[in-house]
Amino acid sequence: MKSDTRDAAIRRLSRIEGQVRGVSKMVSDDRYCIDVIRQVQAIKAALAGLEHTILDDHIATCVDEALTGSNVTERRDKVEELVAVLGGRRK
Repeated sequence: MKSDTRDAAIRRLSRIEGQVRGVSKMVSDDRYCIDVIRQVQAIKAALAGLEHTILDDHIATCVDEALTGSNVTERRDKVEELVAVLGGRRK
């Protein structure tokens, strides 16, 4: 992972961590369900953004390296890995 991606991911995770703590407090305080759900949706969107950032970095680094390299097995493994992740299946 590139260092700028890692730094951005850590910042995003810190914000997400704060959001989760906020939702926990909302639940403890018996806040209105729809307000809690909206915050959960915001967390899911933040996680999706983080996932996108990390996946872009992975493609730009690990996958690119495998595809431009001479190791056919590594190429196949990286493609299968991406298909599994993007398709929601586990390798």
